[in-house]
Amino acid sequence: MSGIINEAALDRLFRTSRSIHAFTAEPVSDATLKALYDLLKWGPNAFNAQPARYLFLRSAAAKARLKPFLAPANADKTLAAPVTAIVAYDLDFAERLPELFPAYAAKALFEANPGLVEPTAVRSGTLQGAYLLLAARALGLDVGPMSGFDAAGVDREFFPDGKYRSNFLVNLGYGDYSQVHQRGPRLAFADVAAIL
Repeated sequence: MSGIINEAALDRLFRTSRSIHAFTAEPVSDATLKALYDLLKWGPNAFNAQPARYLFLRSAAAKARLKPFLAPANADKTLAAPVTAIVAYDLDFAERLPELFPAYAAKALFEANPGLVEPTAVRSGTLQGAYLLLAARALGLDVGPMSGFDAAGVDREFFPDGKYRSNFLVNLGYGDYSQVHQRGPRLAFADVAAIL
C-alpha cells in the first residue's frame, strides 16, 4: 500500500467534519452499525488485544436507562440522537490473546503482571473508540463524543457483572448542520510538538 487518500476523504475524516450536537431524524440502520464495526476493528492496538466493547443504544427504553447518568448539558442531545454508543473496555481481554495474538504468549504477561491489565485496556480501548469516530465519518455518519456522564452509574446499569467499564459516549447519526457552532481554533505544531 502506498499513497495518500484524496482531499475529499481527508476533509471528511479531519478538516471539515465537526463534533455534532444535533442530528436529523434519519435513522442509523443495523447494517450501518455493523459496517462501522467492520471498519474500526482493523485499527492497531497493543497485542491486537481489541479490549473495546460497544453498546449501541437506539431505543427509547435504552436511552431512558442512560439518562440518569448523563450530565445535564448532555441529556437532551443524547436522547435526541439516533444512536448513542457506550464505548467500554473489557478487563478480561487477555483471555482472547492466544487467539488474537498467537505470535507471543501475551496472556501470560498479563497474568504475571495484573497491574498492566487496566492501563492496557484503557489505552487500547480508547484507540479503538477513536477508530469508531473515524470509521463513522468514513461511512457518512456524524459523531458527537462525550465524557460528561457518571461512568460508575453507567457501569452498574449496563455492565452489572463488572467485566466491562465505560470509557466514553458517542452520539451517532446524520448531523443537523443548521445547529453547528463555529469551529474552535487548533494549536499550531510548534505549540504541541517537537522533532528531535
